[in-house]
Amino acid sequence: MFNRRKFLQVSSLGLSAFSLSGFTSKNKGNKPIVISTWDAGLRANKAAWEILRNNGRALDAVEQGVMVTENEINCCVGLGANPDRDGHVTLDACIMDEHANCGSVAFLERIKHPIQVARKVMENTPHVFLVGEGAQQFALSQGFVLEKEGLSEDAERTYKEWLKKSEYKPIINIENKQQQTAWAPTRFDDGTWNHDTIGMIAMDAAGNLSGSCTTSGMGFKMRGRVGDSPIIGAGLFVDNEVGAAVATGQGEDIIRIGGSHAVVELMRQGYAPEDACKKVVERLLKVKGDKAKDIQAAIIAINKNGEYGAYCLQKGFNYSVCTADDKNILLNGKNLI
Repeated sequence: MFNRRKFLQVSSLGLSAFSLSGFTSKNKGNKPIVISTWDAGLRANKAAWEILRNNGRALDAVEQGVMVTENEINCCVGLGANPDRDGHVTLDACIMDEHANCGSVAFLERIKHPIQVARKVMENTPHVFLVGEGAQQFALSQGFVLEKEGLSEDAERTYKEWLKKSEYKPIINIENKQQQTAWAPTRFDDGTWNHDTIGMIAMDAAGNLSGSCTTSGMGFKMRGRVGDSPIIGAGLFVDNEVGAAVATGQGEDIIRIGGSHAVVELMRQGYAPEDACKKVVERLLKVKGDKAKDIQAAIIAINKNGEYGAYCLQKGFNYSVCTADDKNILLNGKNLI
């Protein structure tokens, strides 16, 4: 559980803003609620909340919410993102509803909203996961259009800078100002940063859960690399009887421990969301040993009571929360090392 959490920032939803000296996630019946990874979630939560506050479905909220981030043209999520090492932007996404229906796409090129394609996979095919050319072909059959080839201005600049050494060295918590490099992500006017993944989970007024995750993957990755974000059970998992979880960080390592599914199963056993996230991050620390200092991994979770929490491997992770009291806040995640 958490309390006396440091507040980083409050974002307006056209509603009141506030800060507290103490705060707890043990608010029974706290619904609707939406939480998402990183400070990009402040903007994404706003769109999701418009659906939830009008008694809309959590599934619609988590889709519309992360589309905000996909629309932001910068070096992070969406077609404006940093490319792979060959100069191509490839996108991954998944979505899951309260009935265990789910859809995913990976290695998708030139489609603006991979989260929408993932939902179409869920609703209009007998499959869960489509990749590459097949995913693009399916998207076109569903009415999506191919966007113009090429990199955004930010991505082209950072890619050219990266090519000088061509080293693949992901920087953890790159949102921190002191860690800026020539290929750091975009900083917004409100002081927030964007990242290569946004994950979102929500509970609607009916008490139903859904989740989404969308990413451009690690900048300058090997061609064809796919991380945890589109993988149900790794990047995202929803069980409407128990809770939901979504992960961010070093995808390869979140896959190793089945991160999001593991958190939900611990909540099934009675662990509170923050405690469940902590247990799974501890498992990752044990697996990685001394190498853990070079990576970041974080998980956020909601249980069926509307309680929420998060935990991360290293300092620097934050997450955004909007609850039924009409406040949109940014919190620090507790960390192990």
